[in-house]
Amino acid sequence: MFAVFQPARNLWRWVLPMLGVLGLAACEPIDLGGFGGDGQSINPNKAVPVALLIPRGSGNGSDDVLAQSLENAALMAASELQGVEIDLRVYPTGGNAQTAAARAQQAVDEGAKIILGPVFAESANAAGVAVADDNVNVLTFSNNTSIAGGNVFLLGNTFENTARRLSSFARSRGKSNVLVVYGNDVSGAAGRDAIVGGLSRAGNQVAGTVPYELSQQGVSNAIPQITSAVRGGGVDAVFLTSTSSGALPLYATLLPEAGIDPAVTQMIGLTRWDIPGQNLSLSGLQGGWFAVPDPNRTATFSSRYTALYGSAPHPIGSLAFDGIAAIGALVARGDSGALTRGSLTQSAGFQGAGGVFRFLSDGTNQRALAVATAQNGQRVIVDPAPAGFGGF
Repeated sequence: MFAVFQPARNLWRWVLPMLGVLGLAACEPIDLGGFGGDGQSINPNKAVPVALLIPRGSGNGSDDVLAQSLENAALMAASELQGVEIDLRVYPTGGNAQTAAARAQQAVDEGAKIILGPVFAESANAAGVAVADDNVNVLTFSNNTSIAGGNVFLLGNTFENTARRLSSFARSRGKSNVLVVYGNDVSGAAGRDAIVGGLSRAGNQVAGTVPYELSQQGVSNAIPQITSAVRGGGVDAVFLTSTSSGALPLYATLLPEAGIDPAVTQMIGLTRWDIPGQNLSLSGLQGGWFAVPDPNRTATFSSRYTALYGSAPHPIGSLAFDGIAAIGALVARGDSGALTRGSLTQSAGFQGAGGVFRFLSDGTNQRALAVATAQNGQRVIVDPAPAGFGGF
């Protein structure tokens, strides 16, 4: 899901809220060995030291905006906890993996019992490796599943989570023969694999996969392959990995021009189609499906944040709120093992800014998502987000 025509480093600042894989891991995450007891013990009757690693100081203004939003959201969450005190300690990483590792170690040396952040996958992996020997868990804002595991847990919504949600919904609506169209790069391949896995799990048939080069000509070259597959293979849905800042607008224009009617062939998107909102007016996306966090809870969070800080949160600022909310909910139980792997992966999950979520034993997560559609320039929810994990 790298944007077409965009350099990868700059891209991630915009793609993350639309479900991006944040870079490749520099090294493998470390497994601490046990399944249920790994993590620092705490005194739940005292303030819990939590380190927040944010990309402030990189020299890029967008990183600083993101960093401030994450810090604000974490402070907001901490202030709303009942009966729990969080000693939040903020460490800037400059968006750099080596610095992130050093700051993580510094935070632990200064008493941090758990680390929240960093954002970028390479930095998160480096931080996790740096503090693994200290038995400290890391809740990163990344959604790159290649770094999940050991002491590293993902807060970001993953390709796999979205693919499972949409594949299951497609199956329930009778769309069972699906063509996958993906960008010919690392992110696109990851999206393809997630979609294929989600479709198979839901009982759908994968009609085929069509890659495209990350250029306007590459998208144009893929159109005949897509139309041929749709017309000749009984395809009833096309699942796209492309982003709003990449190939999505091109496909939304070129596919209808090539005779693919979205009212007949269901369009499905792995990324957010409502960012920016003008995408919702594109003819080729009308009636298409994409996934979003619970709109009601998201709106409530955004309203409270804006009232407190005077501006809207960054699209992924809410992940810091979720991290503190999860930590607070666990500490509130009065258990000294609140921050261990076994506690973090408890099945009931947590109530976050965008709905319920939970950490899985492999370090990834499951998030409750709503299914939305584009309708005359508006986002319309066609299947609400589950309120709990009994509905998954």
